[in-house]
Amino acid sequence: MLIVNMVVPALLLTAPAPRPPDSVVAFVDVTVIPMDRDRMLPAQTVVVQGDRISAIGPRGQVKLPRGSRKVDGRGKFLIPGLAEMHAHIPGGEVADSLVERTLFMYVARGITTIRGMLGHPKHLDLRARVGRGELLSPTIYTSGPSLNGNSVPTPGAAARAVTEQKAAGYDFLKIHPGIDGEVFDTLAVTAQRLGIRFAGHVPLAVGLERALETGYTTIDHLDGYIEAMVRQGASSASQSEFFGLNLGPHLDPSRLPALVQATKEARVWNVPTQVLMENLVPETSVEALEQRPEMRYVSRETKSEWAKTKSSMLAETGSTPESARRVMDVRRKLIKALNAAGAGLLLGSDAPQIYNVPGFSTHRELESLVAAGLTPYQALETGTRNIAVFFRTQQRTGTIEVGKRADLVLLDANPLAAVKNTASQSGVMLRGRWLPKSEIDTRLAAIAKSVGN
Repeated sequence: MLIVNMVVPALLLTAPAPRPPDSVVAFVDVTVIPMDRDRMLPAQTVVVQGDRISAIGPRGQVKLPRGSRKVDGRGKFLIPGLAEMHAHIPGGEVADSLVERTLFMYVARGITTIRGMLGHPKHLDLRARVGRGELLSPTIYTSGPSLNGNSVPTPGAAARAVTEQKAAGYDFLKIHPGIDGEVFDTLAVTAQRLGIRFAGHVPLAVGLERALETGYTTIDHLDGYIEAMVRQGASSASQSEFFGLNLGPHLDPSRLPALVQATKEARVWNVPTQVLMENLVPETSVEALEQRPEMRYVSRETKSEWAKTKSSMLAETGSTPESARRVMDVRRKLIKALNAAGAGLLLGSDAPQIYNVPGFSTHRELESLVAAGLTPYQALETGTRNIAVFFRTQQRTGTIEVGKRADLVLLDANPLAAVKNTASQSGVMLRGRWLPKSEIDTRLAAIAKSVGN
């Protein structure tokens, strides 16, 4: 998968100074969407002390501690912080200011947890700094550097890489294309022996069936599913290009139910990144994409790169508009079927990537999930409660309950009525620190100015 980094000048804007959580914050007269089930609790008061929720109850029945900072919740809706499960954090030699700005942009749109999918040694230090409260950043989970056909060309190289990444302390391994079957088998056996999970792409030499058997923790981009639905005797899956966009005429959707059942039985989660695909197919023009409000935070150079990639996508993959439409239709049916079967879905958009601006694209992914047939509540589950189940942090995160971490988003409209309302925000609470919209907007305006748009 081509990674196109956002080209943003690493000057003109210092990182936001971290500060400890506000001592006591009370959201008063707010409608709470706790995400424990499909329901709303109107006229509630939610009290946060430090970085934890200390009280929830009907307005007027919750005593506010002395010195509470009150946030007016009338007409507003409180949801748990969202997660971006296919995020990218700048690595390599980029300036620290660029890294910190990217992390802030996730926070600015209510993303309070990210899973970095292209790790770098610097990210281990970032994760630690976030844990110590030194950075204004989502909670970070990070993979190690990419494991692909070049980085692990032999079984011995794969075993060494897995061992080294486990010892370094990465949260999981990131699989990229190009790994052959024997190398993958060694990688998987070593990972299982050492107790480190692996996730990401499904190399063509591995295939979906083997990926499910070996216990991928997540399959990202729905990789491998389109290839697994190619008709007997049709184009070989080895000819697949860019998640099978060219395979539309050769698909047998009757195979879909069995693949969904196999995924459920294997307990493998999927991160669809559907909005990434929708950015690239012909139905959406470059002009429409560049008119999105969040493009003000992207440099001209990056927008030019993205436009070239989109314009050449079909030709370079040997696809056609008709093939791409067929594949997209099957992907939507697959998303709906996986969710209906209880084969877990997690929210992720692949940002920063082609027309996916950090934080903003996560909300567009929610809309893509609803367009595929999920209800707004089901889509929200993929970025809240499901995340806690996946990370096994249900006692601390994922829902709005007393004792849980105060990662919250205050919305101006009901997201259960229209999931696009998650993008209409009055503020974000990150581990107990309240960031009102005015503060967020000021910092975002400085980022827009820094890229010269």
